Amino acid sequence: MVELEKIRVVDGWDRPRRVLRYLLVWVEAGEAVMVVDEKEYRLRQNDVITITSGQVHFFSRVDGEVACLSFSLDFICKDDNDIELIFHNGLFCHFGQNEVIGMDRPAEVRNLLDRIGSELVMRPYQYLISVRSYIELLLVGINRVKVERGDEIWKPDALFLRFLEAVRDNFSANLTVGDFAERLSTTREKLDELAKTHTGKTAQHVVYSLVISEAKRLLVYQDMSIKEIAYQLGFSDPFYFSNFFKKHAGQSPKAYKSAAGV
Repeated sequence: MVELEKIRVVDGWDRPRRVLRYLLVWVEAGEAVMVVDEKEYRLRQNDVITITSGQVHFFSRVDGEVACLSFSLDFICKDDNDIELIFHNGLFCHFGQNEVIGMDRPAEVRNLLDRIGSELVMRPYQYLISVRSYIELLLVGINRVKVERGDEIWKPDALFLRFLEAVRDNFSANLTVGDFAERLSTTREKLDELAKTHTGKTAQHVVYSLVISEAKRLLVYQDMSIKEIAYQLGFSDPFYFSNFFKKHAGQSPKAYKSAAGV
């Protein structure tokens, strides 16, 4: 549901890991190097990076102390406002656009994380309610930093976010956009409208991009054959999957895997 861990060495975190939780990483002291979905990020003291549920991540180096706060979506999100806050301004982006954010008021971050840690250890009456509130304050603080540095404000729509979550949770089912619309009690036209507003693409192309991102993770980090990956992603024909991947990724699954050194 929610967990806070302090890291001083990479032991245990130096192997690719993947959890269905959202992860907020803050370098309290020193610096660290983190890999998220094949991309390397160098974090210095007071830097924050957010990692979306399902992304593969690990530390290749930690020199100092790093706080890793993880939480499930159902813990933090009780209504549409909550889910919009989680992804506000591109935080926890589904499209592999992780970014390092330097926090200019580190004392506030440290105070909130200390409070979260204390609540999780002591577990006083209604402690999960207070932890949830502290996480929300952390996210608000990160968003303020992004706005103050001149980032364009991006406020996502809760329905579109639920669509993204539904796609990620149902790769193997090979659902159509119409299927997702039915599950979300909306229409395909509405999903297309939201997708074009937020990404400039159709809902179908949003599905394609998420499938390709997932395929890349499986190719690089899982000991699976291309045939097994194809079936896991809802393709009944591995050859069709290979053609689909090449069309959208620019190279065949085998070539991509080889280029990644796997």
